[in-house]
Amino acid sequence: MKTEKQLNNDILKITMTIGEKFPELSKYIGEMPVKLPDSTSDEMSIKNLSDYHDSLNALLNNYSMNHESTKNKLAILHNSSI
Repeated sequence: MKTEKQLNNDILKITMTIGEKFPELSKYIGEMPVKLPDSTSDEMSIKNLSDYHDSLNALLNNYSMNHESTKNKLAILHNSSI
């Protein structure tokens, strides 16, 4: 299991990637659900960070795959019309 520091670093990297490559996706980051811990235990905090990381990573991966698919379809359409 990752540490809190590792999860925070990974979350920062994913957020920076979204900001640099897909700025139109940034608005969805604020809409992502953030779970509030039932307790202040470190285990619960890491679990919440891990869940947030997984959700953020899935958002980026899904959008990236759909974006590439759309871009490829547009390229095919453009080349077939030439």
